[in-house]
Amino acid sequence: MKPVVEDVVREALKLDEADRAEVAARLLDSLELADTEAEAVWLTELERRAAELESGTVQGIPWEDLRERLM
Repeated sequence: MKPVVEDVVREALKLDEADRAEVAARLLDSLELADTEAEAVWLTELERRAAELESGTVQGIPWEDLRERLM
């Protein structure tokens, strides 16, 4: 890493978690890597899943249960 980048990262790591998340989000947004086709596909999928949850077709799994299954 370039020294200036190392300085920025070192300073950013001194921030609290919420501020680090804000910095990370803003940096990612600045990269403009959004693939609009992929975004559209994900949005369609998210809307489908939300509709299934709202209609009762499927039931969600509590995070604790899912985490236990994954471990």
